[in-house]
Amino acid sequence: MRNHLGGLLGGIALLTLANCDTALDTPVSPPVQPNQPVLVNAYVEPSAASRDLARYYQRVERDLLTRGLLRTDGGGPDTPFDAEDLARNFEAIAFYSEYPGAAVSGSGSRTSGRLSRWSGSVRVGTEFGPSVSPEQRRSDDTQIEAYAARLAKLTQHPVSTVSRNANFHVFIAGEDDTDYVQSRLRQLFPNIGQAQLNLFDDLPRSFYCFVFASASQGAPNTYTRAVALVRAEHPDLVRLSCIHEEIAQGLGLPNDSPNARPSIFNDDDEFALLTSQDEMLLTILYDPRLKPGMTADDAQPVVRIIARELMGQSL
Repeated sequence: MRNHLGGLLGGIALLTLANCDTALDTPVSPPVQPNQPVLVNAYVEPSAASRDLARYYQRVERDLLTRGLLRTDGGGPDTPFDAEDLARNFEAIAFYSEYPGAAVSGSGSRTSGRLSRWSGSVRVGTEFGPSVSPEQRRSDDTQIEAYAARLAKLTQHPVSTVSRNANFHVFIAGEDDTDYVQSRLRQLFPNIGQAQLNLFDDLPRSFYCFVFASASQGAPNTYTRAVALVRAEHPDLVRLSCIHEEIAQGLGLPNDSPNARPSIFNDDDEFALLTSQDEMLLTILYDPRLKPGMTADDAQPVVRIIARELMGQSL
């Protein structure tokens, strides 16, 4: 269902774009200046093209549900995993990128990276395109606020929603909102390149949502800013699925693995929402025994210990 694109906004970062991965390189930019114009995102009725796209995604969601996919149960007796599975899946998802390098690759090659995550607080700010109704905005705000609180509890790291001074920007915007989103991105990141802006325009229908996170040159494995996009045309479950996956990936779990089950970090669409294993992956990611910049080989012994602790298995 979701395509993923791993990339850079500044320093080293990740970008996930529902079924493809890419790397971008844009300098970290200063925050928006107070004298810049304020953009207005008052509600405007969606166009016929946007409504047609919404009907398409409704059909996609119905088809996935009919096939028993997009599960929301978090996993159960039919999806067992043990500490070795958990440790192996963490390594694949946190340390590897399916599409390394600066361009989209179809080779499926995998290269080992380094552990990347946030060290400072994660302040999630949600922004809506004009085509998003007031009722939908309230619903999305409520969902994201609850999810941020859940992530903070899992990671024991400060993750919260804010109305100003965000450093993790979640845009929920539709086909009609490209100009608004691109203008906001220019405000937020004055040095953003056209290649990055183009990601927010003319996306193929197969691209549901994406996120990119940026790190400074001095600390290339410590994220400082992130931007996610979720299509406004999605029906409720696919929309929430995108919110769950992109924010979680923006915290430092950039890859997908076909062996991860139950997990949203798997392109098979079996699970729509964060699962029991995904919760443990996030807990491992922010365990203080791990440090940004560690290689998979460096982290492996520690990850195995943490995994066994979380699973209640003897060390």
